[in-house]
Amino acid sequence: MRADVRPAPLATNQDLDPVRLRQSFGVFPSGVVAVAAEVEDRLVGLAASSFTSVSLDPPLVSVSVANGSRTWPDLRRAGGLGLTVLAEHHAPLCRQLAGPVADRFDGIAVTVADSGAVTIPEGLARFDCTVYREVEAGDHTIVLLRLHAVEDDSEADAPGAPLVFHRSGFGGVAPGAPAPGAMTPPAHRPGPE
Repeated sequence: MRADVRPAPLATNQDLDPVRLRQSFGVFPSGVVAVAAEVEDRLVGLAASSFTSVSLDPPLVSVSVANGSRTWPDLRRAGGLGLTVLAEHHAPLCRQLAGPVADRFDGIAVTVADSGAVTIPEGLARFDCTVYREVEAGDHTIVLLRLHAVEDDSEADAPGAPLVFHRSGFGGVAPGAPAPGAMTPPAHRPGPE
């Protein structure tokens, strides 16, 4: 049976208010990643809530970086970039990565790969990658990153909960908690079907 459908077109407005857009975009929760590298013997990084998986073959992910970023020009020169999927307890770290450039890694334990990729050991997933392509997109640049190595905590006894950015604030989710009314996926059965 079809639900009651009533025509209610969205109001067309070619002069979209950036504040209203940011508020509307903010209703969509997203995970947060740290993007970091060692550049000329110093740690450089930023936090991004625009991380997206793109392709399995070749293995690609993307982040969006504001065109006015003062950090991205340094990061893009790095031989390798590290992406760390931040856990719920990383909210203070995320704020620190958005703070003054000189203080972003104060007191933060990191791992530096031979490529220069910098990751945070307690992250839920860690990726070593290089810039594959950059696409201009309005006031941001979509950066496609090719993955070269990956680690995650999915095999851990108690994998952590991700840090979530929602409505301009940080929160988390309960791992494995179903949404109200959600269906439980069927159990996996090994072997041919």
